[in-house]
Amino acid sequence: MIATALTDHELVALAQKGSEKAYRELLGRYQRPVFSLVYRMLRDREQAEDLAQETFVRVFNNIGRYDPKYKFSSWIFKIATNLTIDHIRKKEVATVSIDGSRYAVTADEIEASTITVASGDENPEELLEAKELGESIEGAIGALRPEYRTAILLRHVEGREYQEIADIMGLPLGTVKTFIHRARHELRAKLEHLRV
Repeated sequence: MIATALTDHELVALAQKGSEKAYRELLGRYQRPVFSLVYRMLRDREQAEDLAQETFVRVFNNIGRYDPKYKFSSWIFKIATNLTIDHIRKKEVATVSIDGSRYAVTADEIEASTITVASGDENPEELLEAKELGESIEGAIGALRPEYRTAILLRHVEGREYQEIADIMGLPLGTVKTFIHRARHELRAKLEHLRV
């Protein structure tokens, strides 16, 4: 078994030489993060599973094209976001299965991918309000145009730096900053009614 201490770049180099174990290790590292990102963009579990699978099929088929001057995570998230944005635009997706089965994703994992707003107290009423606020934020993000949604999720949910978002989205840094600024503005307007 391949040591999990290997870096992504080392695993990719092994996968490029035909190591199935290296590819499986990469799949293990990125299966949940890719699904989580796609699910947040679509809010549809079945379609998110399909697009996550398609992402890994494309990664496997194009592993020889990976450029090590970029982070592997940026490359894989770029593939996932492009597929998802294309899906959103076309509203159709082809289902491709890696091993004949769907990803085993539990309700807890979906719940974990939902934005929650921390309430510093365990008061049930405050917890309910925090959950409702999280759902309102999710709904507002879901209403953004796909490019804004992608940029805002990568920045504020995934915690990616601006330059990495630019790499993932294949856009100039200034465009990414503009998308995030406009997304924040739209979100502020959509959520204005929630202010107390």
